[in-house]
Amino acid sequence: MKTILSAVLVLGLCGLARAAEEKADPVGTWKLEYMIGDQQRTATLVITKDGEKLAGTMNWADQKDEKLKDLKLKDGDLTFSAERKVGDNSFHVEYKLTVDGEKLKGKGAVENGGQKTEFDIAGKREKKEK
Repeated sequence: MKTILSAVLVLGLCGLARAAEEKADPVGTWKLEYMIGDQQRTATLVITKDGEKLAGTMNWADQKDEKLKDLKLKDGDLTFSAERKVGDNSFHVEYKLTVDGEKLKGKGAVENGGQKTEFDIAGKREKKEK
């Protein structure tokens, strides 16, 4: 009897973990907003899925289709990095965002001159046109 109960609990917990992962679906186009200093900024994040593999790009007003690196989804957290080019400078930006239905929330971090600066990011998934 204990064996059956243990098996049911294990299967139930696996099912809950799988359900949580399925709920956190990052695929789509996301409009992101964040502040750098006192300036409001926007970006567009596009996430696609080919089989089990996630891929994506980031678009800013002055830079388009920057491929995301190390894109992963684990327990609802989406992590990746991208190279942000501003003029002649290039900045490696790391992102950690939590997917919550149609919203994203988290942080970006960029290193400049040996100092790491974090900033808050919030986003909403764009509605698909029918």
